[in-house]
Amino acid sequence: MSSSPTFVHSLLAGGAAGTAVDVLFFPIDTIKTRLQSSRGFFASGGFKSIYSGIGSVALGSSPGAATFFVVYDSLKKTFSQHTSMPAPTVHLTAASVGEVAACLVRVPTEVVKTRTQTAQYSSSWAALRGTSLKGLYRGFGITVFREIPFTSIQFPLYEYLKQQNVIPFALCGATAGGTAAALTTPLDVLKTRIMLSKTKTTVPAVCAEIMRTGGPKAFFAGVIPRTMWISAGGAVFLGVYELVHASLAPKVLPDDSA
Repeated sequence: MSSSPTFVHSLLAGGAAGTAVDVLFFPIDTIKTRLQSSRGFFASGGFKSIYSGIGSVALGSSPGAATFFVVYDSLKKTFSQHTSMPAPTVHLTAASVGEVAACLVRVPTEVVKTRTQTAQYSSSWAALRGTSLKGLYRGFGITVFREIPFTSIQFPLYEYLKQQNVIPFALCGATAGGTAAALTTPLDVLKTRIMLSKTKTTVPAVCAEIMRTGGPKAFFAGVIPRTMWISAGGAVFLGVYELVHASLAPKVLPDDSA
């Protein structure tokens, strides 16, 4: 039996999980991003150079995921011990706050990554140099707006499935992640379009442009690779997190004095 996650356990396990997912499934993410680009799939790179932008992910995914899990695990423990909130509300609230904190790290990485993936820049370093500090946080609001409903679906569902003890942690993660990914695809499309824009824009303006050029179906551009990526990524992400945490946590040994 293992203890509750400590700060260090959450930091290391979250960082390992985030890096494993983002690097392993990067090509699928690239295809999804190019499908969502207003320039079109092939003009954004098609199937060429599908690892463009991986440098920013390799550097940014670990601190972003670690930040999320440090906040999530800490708040989950605090709320469970000191409030009478129902378990789903605890998981939803802790995950939402964790995502807002993680977005402070994640959004600049996402901006650099998406601009490199869609051939706006030749490398992550070029994208970083060509983007202002303010530009690095373009899309922060819509990213938070995407992540909160995403985690509000993913983590309560994951915790529920995990507690049933009928399927492995990895499959719980895949089911929860895939469900959340499919349902929040329109918000992901908005996030991608705003991050790719080099001029200031608004969510209503981007929605109007999407409707004008692609109609309602354009809000689900990339839904299949997004669902595949996050479903498989959820299995690895939460599976690796639980595995690393279990390996770090001290074990409670049986009492031999009886």
